[in-house]
Amino acid sequence: MPLQSVPGQHSSPEGRSAPGLSFASLGSGSKGNATLVSDGETLVLVDCGFGVREAEKRLARVGVHPRQLAAVLVTHEHSDHITGVGALARRHQLPVYLSAGSWLSGKLGEVPSHQLLVPQARFAIGGLEIDPVTVPHDAREPIQFCFRAHGRRLGVLTDLGHPTSHVVDAFSGCDALFLECNHDPRMLAEGPYPPHLKRRVAGRWGHLANAQASDLLRWLGLDRLQRIVCSHLSAQNNHPERVLEALVPLLDGDESRLLVSTQDRGIDWQQVA
Repeated sequence: MPLQSVPGQHSSPEGRSAPGLSFASLGSGSKGNATLVSDGETLVLVDCGFGVREAEKRLARVGVHPRQLAAVLVTHEHSDHITGVGALARRHQLPVYLSAGSWLSGKLGEVPSHQLLVPQARFAIGGLEIDPVTVPHDAREPIQFCFRAHGRRLGVLTDLGHPTSHVVDAFSGCDALFLECNHDPRMLAEGPYPPHLKRRVAGRWGHLANAQASDLLRWLGLDRLQRIVCSHLSAQNNHPERVLEALVPLLDGDESRLLVSTQDRGIDWQQVA
């Protein structure tokens, strides 16, 4: 049975307007990443790795106009996460929240306003409480995010070189989690990437392999996790079936909690009960 994929079509804003914590993905992979998070009143976008027109099209597909966004949050300055951030913020007058290192990379251009985040220092946007968490990745000051609202927690953890005790502490107890499942080591080793890129992806500051994602899930604990969104799958070096082989044994064969955010379609709105 294939890993469940939820297409981002036939969406409506009602899916996120009810009180509670909800999320959707506009797409995830090496060609672009963007995630929506809402508490029913406040709506934010985490990263925008798509050009502004493509981002607007994908937002419309899940029933969102950019002017509904309260802010854009940035995890780090790699192009598959920030390509459209500056243009989207300028066109729709959106504030941008990011680490000092990401800002000093100079890759965003001018934005209407920006807020520098201190890693590990909780902040709030409307009813969303947000923890920016330092992670090992080959960027200037990469962070990922844990959201809290209505007694529920959502983790967004999509670029991670290797699991650390700090990451385990920060993301334990989530009710839903976007988790990087970037590559299968054998596919990476036998694939078309040049040697230097293979070393980068597989290195401790690169991306999580499926087995590493499985280990991290086990350390985080599965009791509270209602949804696990497998994210940032490499088109060249991974396949949903490989992810399935790595993660399903942790769930006693129950695939219902697993979703995959595809590059083309992302996932439709999901509610954290």
